[in-house]
Amino acid sequence: MADRRFPGWVRYSGVGFELAGATAGLALLGYWIDGRYGTSPWCLLGGVFIGIVGGLYNLVKESLTAIREAKEEDAGHADGPGNNIGPPDG
Repeated sequence: MADRRFPGWVRYSGVGFELAGATAGLALLGYWIDGRYGTSPWCLLGGVFIGIVGGLYNLVKESLTAIREAKEEDAGHADGPGNNIGPPDG
C-alpha cells in the first residue's frame, strides 16, 4: 500500500533525484577506482551505466505503481455515490 502521508506528486518527485544521485554516486565511485588502480575510464563508464540502469529501473517501477494507484482510485470513484454515468432514473 502506498504511503498516504504525502500527496502523490511529492512522493514521485524524488524519483528524478534518485536517478541523478545513483548515476552521480556510482560515477564518482568509478572515478575513484580508476584513479586508484589506473583503469581509466572503464570503472567510471561502468559506474555511470549501472547508475543509469538502476535509476531507470526505479523510475519505471514507481511509474507503474502510480498508474496502478490512479486506476484503483478511479475505479473507487466510479462505483461510489453520485455516479452520474448511465441513463436517468424514471
